[in-house]
Amino acid sequence: MADRPAADVDVSVDLVRALLRDQHPDLADLGLRVVASGWDNVVLRLGDRLAVRVPRRPEAVALVLHEQRWLPEIARRLDVATPVPVRVGVPSDRLGRPWSVVPWFPGVLASGVPPERRGPVVAPLARFLAALHVPAPAGAPANPVRGVPLRARATAVRERLATGLVPRSDEVAPLWAAAVAATPWTRPASWVHGDLHPANLLVTAQRDLAAVLDFGDLTAGDPATDLATAWLTFAGPARAELRALLDATGRYDDATWVRAHGWALCMATALLVTSDDDEHLAAIGAHALHEALDDPA
Repeated sequence: MADRPAADVDVSVDLVRALLRDQHPDLADLGLRVVASGWDNVVLRLGDRLAVRVPRRPEAVALVLHEQRWLPEIARRLDVATPVPVRVGVPSDRLGRPWSVVPWFPGVLASGVPPERRGPVVAPLARFLAALHVPAPAGAPANPVRGVPLRARATAVRERLATGLVPRSDEVAPLWAAAVAATPWTRPASWVHGDLHPANLLVTAQRDLAAVLDFGDLTAGDPATDLATAWLTFAGPARAELRALLDATGRYDDATWVRAHGWALCMATALLVTSDDDEHLAAIGAHALHEALDDPA
């Protein structure tokens, strides 16, 4: 398996404290500690109600800018909390890239809740998707690996299947081929979250949806990318409920769900091959692969 990409900057408490003193001094004396370091960003909790997101590698800069530019507009249509930046950090001599101060939301990640107990998330997530999946405006970000036709991901999926790291790869191949052959999205490009797995869904103690996180992969394209969450996040009955709720909107045809199944296979294989240093993401990949192979509908 592959480890996450190396950082090119040490995003430390001292660095972020200095950035705050320079650009947002009224926040600089709040408590500050590192709480997460992902592929793209380091997240530090700032006081009780805020967090700081700092890109840890150059490839993440565009993702921060996408959130800063577009999420405030998109969030106005949604009835679930999102990390709309409340302050913006600009490139400086200390850190030559943008960064954001965002709200801190209480709750736990859905990835920490057993899949069979995620049912309360279904209805609010369906509402989120229906509100998000509207035509994107001109100038919306383009993402080379999300929202694109599945054939654009065919080489990557074939390479993953050849690694020997994907269980039941002989079963994946024909299902993947069927998804690639499905009728493509021909309507106007939709807003797409792009990374809608359970580690980006925050839930309350009652397992209701508290917030949708990490819009860095936000793009315009095929909403089937987001519908892959049916397999990434849920098990059989909850997945069927999600599809029924979304089908009731009249926006998604059968071909869209076939492509969504392909996106689930694409994301599951990626998580299985690239999450050697993150057992939570590897577990999401294993769950999604199992669900996608045993319940493709």
